[in-house]
Amino acid sequence: MLNRTTLARPYARAVFEVARDAGQLSAWNERLVYAAALVSSPELRQFSGDPRISREQMLNLFSDLGEGRFDDQFIAFLKVLVNYGRLGLLPEIAAQFEHYRREAEARIRVEVSSAMPMSDEEVAGLSKRLQARFGREVDLDIEVDASLIGGAVIRAGDQVIDGSVRGRLEQLGRSLSH
Repeated sequence: MLNRTTLARPYARAVFEVARDAGQLSAWNERLVYAAALVSSPELRQFSGDPRISREQMLNLFSDLGEGRFDDQFIAFLKVLVNYGRLGLLPEIAAQFEHYRREAEARIRVEVSSAMPMSDEEVAGLSKRLQARFGREVDLDIEVDASLIGGAVIRAGDQVIDGSVRGRLEQLGRSLSH
C-alpha cells in the first residue's frame, strides 16, 4: 500500500494550484490547517470509520464544524476527500500544501533550538544571516532546549547546522573513540 504522504500529494498539489490561481494561498492554508486539526481530534476520529455515518453526514459535520471558515470551493474539496475515503489524509495534505506555498512565496521554514532564550536583536540578526545563506525569506520557529548546554541547532529542510556545545562534545567523543 502507498504511504500517506504519497496518497496526499496529488490532493495537495491540486488545492495548491486552485488556491494559487485564485490568489488565496493564505486562506486555503488556514482552512486546511483547521480541517486537519478537526480530523485529527479524537472526537472526530471515532466517526471517520463508523459505517453508520454516511458520507453526506460526515461532510455536513465538517461543514458545520467549519463555522463559516469553509467556502463552497473548500466544501467541494472536502466532498472529494470524503467520497474517496481520504479525509484522514488532511494533516498530510495541509503539510504538503504549506511546503508548496512556501516554495511559491520563496520562503523557508527554519527551526532553531537554542540553549538560551534569544533577544529580539539576536533573532533579527540570525534571520538576516539565514536569509542571505538560503536566498529566501525565512520564517523562524525558535524553541529553548537547555540540554544543548550552549549555542544552537538550526534545521532548514534537510539541512542541519549544529552549533551547540552538546553537539561539539558528541563530535569530540566520536573522534576520540576512533
